Amino acid sequence: MLKNLLPFFLVSAILFFSCKKDGFITSPDARINIADTIKFDTVFTTAGSVTRSFKIFNDNDQRLLISTIKLMGGNTSPFKININGMPADEIRDLEIASNDSIYVFVKVTINPSSANLPFIIRDSILINYNGNTRFVQLEAFGQNANFLRNTIVSGSVNWNKTLPYVILGSILIDTAATLTIDAGTKIYMHADAPFIVDGTLLLNGTKNNKIIFTGDRLDEPYRNFPASWPGIYLRNRSRNNFFIYAEIKNAYQAVVVLGPTLNANPKLKMQQVIIDNAFDAGLLCVNSSADINNSLISNCGTNILVQAGGNYSFTHCTVASYSTRYLLHSKPVLSVSDEGFVNGNLFYSSLNASFKNCIFWGDNNVNNEVVVNKKGTNPFIVTFDYSLYKAMNDPANSIFNAVIKNADPLFDSIDLNKNIFDFRITKNPQAPGVNKGVVTMFTKDLDDNPRNIGIPDMGSYEKP
Repeated sequence: MLKNLLPFFLVSAILFFSCKKDGFITSPDARINIADTIKFDTVFTTAGSVTRSFKIFNDNDQRLLISTIKLMGGNTSPFKININGMPADEIRDLEIASNDSIYVFVKVTINPSSANLPFIIRDSILINYNGNTRFVQLEAFGQNANFLRNTIVSGSVNWNKTLPYVILGSILIDTAATLTIDAGTKIYMHADAPFIVDGTLLLNGTKNNKIIFTGDRLDEPYRNFPASWPGIYLRNRSRNNFFIYAEIKNAYQAVVVLGPTLNANPKLKMQQVIIDNAFDAGLLCVNSSADINNSLISNCGTNILVQAGGNYSFTHCTVASYSTRYLLHSKPVLSVSDEGFVNGNLFYSSLNASFKNCIFWGDNNVNNEVVVNKKGTNPFIVTFDYSLYKAMNDPANSIFNAVIKNADPLFDSIDLNKNIFDFRITKNPQAPGVNKGVVTMFTKDLDDNPRNIGIPDMGSYEKP
């Protein structure tokens, strides 16, 4: 008889323990694993944020019943949540399988405030289970801004730093218009928003209050993506543009200068400006004119690209590229040609380009960082004076005077893993470009430090 009952007891025991394991854990010692805080970077009022998420992990060998997941601010909160695919301010009795997890998605939209400076928005998500209460803190920095969508600027207009400017769609400075941007102003461009100049653009930054152009996605990882906005386009009828102490970052083509000048002045004068992380070109000039001084153009697809001739002067510029987590350095940092497309047609024009006290450098991916091409029969003068460059083959059709070739400029700090690129030369007194330039009219460097009264350094930065 006992022998006949043994299979019954075995099956019953297996079913009992299986059911117990598959049942809900009810102990207050049950464990869940969640984030403590979800943070959002600066969110412009009314614009909305990227969606962030976190998981609620059930670290137990049995199912767990979450009694409540609740956004404490309810439907009046600037935060909105989606729990495992269900948009709701609160959800009850949600089951999580053993050693499994669910997603909670969070987004924030901030209403306008009277505050001009960033302000902090907070809320929290309550998670209740087995008599335990846990919270995930939500935090966002919100900021008011001047929102401009598909805007045409007419007359004389001034922008100041009181509030940042967020450009949606596009902005056009009309032919007879002048836009003056004061020191410290920040301009955030949407992905579909080119900054088009048919008139005049004046960027009047200062050493301690630079003017910033960048994309309007300030949350990670988007804040450092190249090509996050189109760029600044100085078109054919534009004239007398002047940039000083500005940073132009993360564009597709950061600054584009198109067509010959309409007067004796260069179409663009630029000094003490940083152009960085442009996907295609940092500075693209097509059959135009520019005077560029004490500027850094770094880590772009092509840092400087000159096409279809024109007239250009570059003095005390550092032009350097290294492969980053976003861009592979694969093209020369300087490419100059008298050939290019104008209005869709192949075009040739005379070229006069001078590079004085400049550095042209990059990592080992590119052997020739300077390329000069002469295709037409028009006058062609390209000179390199007191400059340092990397090239396996000397650029053709060029004149050289007191240049340094293939000597590492010994920049202060290049760390690809940490995304650190400091193109100053302050730590290395034996750097090859130190005290190897020639005196010019520019007595201050990119940091507004005085140039050596005797022989200045090459590049945009002077060694103290």
